[in-house]
Amino acid sequence: MQFIDRPSPNFDDRSLPVTMVVLHYTGMQDAASAIARLADPEAKVSCHYLVAEDGTAVRMVDEARRAWHAGRSHWRGVTDINSASVGIEIVNPGHEWGYVPFPDEQIDAVIRLVADIKQRYAITRGNVVGHSDIAPARKQDPGELFPWGKLARLRLALPRPTQNLMDPHWSDAGFLLALERFGYDVEDPVAAVTAFQRRFRPEMVDGVIDGECRSLLLALLLPKPQGDD
Repeated sequence: MQFIDRPSPNFDDRSLPVTMVVLHYTGMQDAASAIARLADPEAKVSCHYLVAEDGTAVRMVDEARRAWHAGRSHWRGVTDINSASVGIEIVNPGHEWGYVPFPDEQIDAVIRLVADIKQRYAITRGNVVGHSDIAPARKQDPGELFPWGKLARLRLALPRPTQNLMDPHWSDAGFLLALERFGYDVEDPVAAVTAFQRRFRPEMVDGVIDGECRSLLLALLLPKPQGDD
């Protein structure tokens, strides 16, 4: 891929090997505002890459360095996610500024970028995640309009299971235990369920545990979930 270099001073040294990709939306009114903030030393935030609406990719922090994109977060036992991940910001106004679908040119560029990073670091599909997956009580991005299915069909992310679904009839407490086993921080149960739905059942995000949620989670916990990939 071709990149525009716009270095950010907001980084430090990694303390963990790269095992994750974290996808964000910028949540700002335009790309220029997002780039300016991510390069502002006073903001103390950054990312490795930013992808604009037209597919232009901006490189802001070298992958060897720890960018500051994840904040307080947790996934599958990892709490220093900044150290363990490559962070990609996708330009979109987000829920605060008029959330809109992601253009095809932008998603095509994200797919190429994720595929390259995933291959180079041998990252598993289950560790290609959204910001809301790793920080469910704080974040909503990249949100319910992000086309995870396109990534899943290329085996770049986990699919939404669609085959052989079966409700295990867990109690709500049992569902939360299973959700924690899958990778989520369940300290705020409603936020965790909401984040799970935003990722795997985006057409109905209500924070309520139901039979469909239980069926989806059970399928995801089994080997080789079958779905939109």
